Amino acid sequence: MSNYSYIKWFDEIGKDDIPVVGGKGANLGELISMGLPVPPGFCITASGYDKFIDYAELDEVVKFLMEPLDVDNVDALQEVGTAIQNKINQGEIYSELEDEIISAYREFSEKIGVKDPEVAVRSSATAEDLPDASFAGQQDTYLHIRGEEELIKHVRACWASLWTSRAIYYREKQNFDHFDVSLSVVIQKMVNSEKSGVMFTANPINNSKNEMMINASWGLGEAVVSGIVTPDEYIIDKNTKKVIEKNIATKNYMVVKKEDGVGTVQVNVKDVLGEEAVKGECLNDRELQTLIERGLKVEELYGSVQDTEWGFDKDTKEFYFLQSRPITTLEEDKKEVLKMLAKGLPASPGIGRGKVRRIKDITSSKRS
Repeated sequence: MSNYSYIKWFDEIGKDDIPVVGGKGANLGELISMGLPVPPGFCITASGYDKFIDYAELDEVVKFLMEPLDVDNVDALQEVGTAIQNKINQGEIYSELEDEIISAYREFSEKIGVKDPEVAVRSSATAEDLPDASFAGQQDTYLHIRGEEELIKHVRACWASLWTSRAIYYREKQNFDHFDVSLSVVIQKMVNSEKSGVMFTANPINNSKNEMMINASWGLGEAVVSGIVTPDEYIIDKNTKKVIEKNIATKNYMVVKKEDGVGTVQVNVKDVLGEEAVKGECLNDRELQTLIERGLKVEELYGSVQDTEWGFDKDTKEFYFLQSRPITTLEEDKKEVLKMLAKGLPASPGIGRGKVRRIKDITSSKRS
């Protein structure tokens, strides 16, 4: 066991540690304990965030800003969220906490034999991925972060992302006490993704547990998550492991590591991989079968249907799970026949209905 107060290595945590390292951190620890391929790393515990807020004397400031807020007032919500994030980004970090983060990064560097390794810095809310609610996508992720100074900067940015307007709104509507939710930060070896995507071990569109859905695109998964590209989509019969539906998308863009500095950049697929890759399939048959087997394995080990993110490392030619969480949106015994108006890959796949709104500007309440 480590001698840290605010750091937990992946192999020290599991499914019972959501209060300590959030849903994302706990699930990564669980995947490692199951022997599944996961990039190594460590978590800054939720108590680290709590210590930072306490030491920087931000608790009362946040409560003062939050007290009069009507979350349905879009402009006020944006203003309060930005004000709280600014306070967090300016707050002083408790010296022992900062020392531990830097020390753990140096120890991690020695473990994997790389000086100043590139890492993904991911937020993991302590109420995230609970069976009755999913905080997925509410907080931020930063990729290809390298060096101690950049790491501290992006850890702080993760803490601040607990107070984005969308995260505040979500908690309010789900009746979570804002001050009962905390944030762990996951520091994970960066996968140099040649291709990446998501895999649902049930079909979230028709709710079938006999089917699975795999989405794949070139480069880092942020291209899919941010919506700049529609990925290739495969529907698989889990009993036969055969593809029963396949839609190969036109993939004009991909997200890759910046050549200079830290972070990522959006580029044209044709410029990097050639024109044929734009409409070409990301996965070959062998890779697809490997993913299917991994998906069935992770569902078997968890004992429930899973929503996973994966990356295919171009250096090691290996598939890695970047996270896994239970699918919380399946509806059983749907009797109603619905007419599909649009199809795509939203952040949380499923079926939605209601009045269509066309939003002209996401920074305000203007809409038509």
